[in-house]
This record gives sequence, C-alpha cells and structure tokens, in this order.
Amino acid sequence: MTGTGPRAGGPASEPRTPVSPPEPRAGIAGTGPRTAVPALATRAGAVAPGDESRTAQAAPRPRTGVAALSPGYQVVAALALAVIAVAACVHLLMVFLSLAPSNTVTKQHGKAIEEWVYPEFEQNWKLFAPNPLQQNIAVQVRAEVRTRDGGLLTTGWTDLSAQDGAAIDGNPAPSHTQQNELRRAWDFFSATHGADNRAIGLRGSLSEQYLRRIVVMRLYRSDPASRDGVIQRVQVRSSTTNVQPPPWSREPVSGKPAYRLLPWWSVTSDEAAGGVR
Repeated sequence: MTGTGPRAGGPASEPRTPVSPPEPRAGIAGTGPRTAVPALATRAGAVAPGDESRTAQAAPRPRTGVAALSPGYQVVAALALAVIAVAACVHLLMVFLSLAPSNTVTKQHGKAIEEWVYPEFEQNWKLFAPNPLQQNIAVQVRAEVRTRDGGLLTTGWTDLSAQDGAAIDGNPAPSHTQQNELRRAWDFFSATHGADNRAIGLRGSLSEQYLRRIVVMRLYRSDPASRDGVIQRVQVRSSTTNVQPPPWSREPVSGKPAYRLLPWWSVTSDEAAGGVR
C-alpha cells in the first residue's frame, strides 16, 4: 500500500519546503505582475518603437511634375501639351500625304499640303535609289554690293558648299542645316527649272526665292564686303565634278568641273536690309 510517508526501512526524509518563484526583474517581461518600466531618456525627435509606420503614412509625399503646379498652371500646361501633340500629328500627316501616291485627299487638298511641306519639309529618297549619285556638286555665289560711299562692288565667288564641308569634317554631330539646307535648296531649284534656267511648273518661283534667301543670308554672315555694305544682286552657279573611280577601274572619267551659271537675281528690299541675317 502506497502512501505519502517515508519508505519502509529507509531513513526518514525531511519535509519539503515550498519554493517561491523568483520575483521578476524590473523592466523585463515575465510571468508575474507587470512592473512599470521607467522611461529611458529619449533623444529629441526620436520616434517611439511601433510608430514608424504610422508616421510614414501620415507624412504626404511631395508632388512632382505637372502635379506640383497650381491648378491654373496645370490647365496651361495641359493646353500647351495638347497643342504640341496636335501640331505634331498634323505635321506627320502632311508629310505622309506628300509622299503617298495620289488619292482622294491629295487631290482635294493638294494645294494645302504643298504649302505646308515645301520647301522646308520636303523629303528626298535618293539614298535608296539603285543608281546613287556619282558627282560632287558645289554651290557658289557672288554678289553686287552697294558700299557705304555709294559705289558698287562685285565680290568674288564664295564656295558655300566648301564652308559646309569644312564645318562637317571632324564634327561628330553636324547640324541638319550644315548637311542638307543648301544641298536640298539646289536640288529643289534643279527639279523645278530646265537646262535654260527657266521655271517648270508652279513651284519654280518658290524654289528660286528659297535659294536666293539662303545665299543672301550666308553672304551676310561670312563675306566681309557684304557685311559692310548692302547686297543689291546675287548670282549663283554650280560646279559639278565627277567622283573619280577606284584605281583598279579602267573607266575613263573626266576630272574637270562643269559649271552651270544662273542669271543675276535682284535682292528684295527686306533681304537687302538684312531681313534674312
């Protein structure tokens, strides 16, 4: 029979004394009653643990871009972007219609398309022609200048194409003006004029005016005699030289330049006063 007393035949055991659990230390979470933890000295501006997320949610994010503007300026910016988008779409549509085959739209609005595209935005696809150009064409100009003392001075020939070539050589990013403005103006003139330099079609006078304004502008910029006086007339000529074949080719090609001389053009009053400088 079992009991709680001492075992039979063994030494008498001492009665057990109940041991009380250790008291929890201050500031450490335990199983006993919680004791108020004295607040540690916090630094100025410190955030209590657990409040970081609430602080981040409460702080508003700064606005950027158009949203940072006032409502009035937001309306202005939206209108400006809308105008730019519409102008870009109209320009792309006009250029596309100028290059597209004849259709109903080009037949009805061909005049408006030409006035928009020519001459500044005309496109040329000779780069993809099966027979690429094999000639170097230089555009040269001379002027008749009214000097300050009232006399007339005829300048020498200025090679405008050579100036563009010098600006392009060694330039990793030449401008579109240096590469194409003068060349496209001469191509435009040649396509709208015959061998006798008479206009063919309705765009002949436009191409002549376009080329004249370019050469007058260039003379005012680069020619000292033109800068000191007033240009009265200009004369343009082209110098065409064949590209020499490679050494292994037996093709006979002349290296002598061929000139095409245009008549003297009178400069209008606004151009003579420096309106295109």
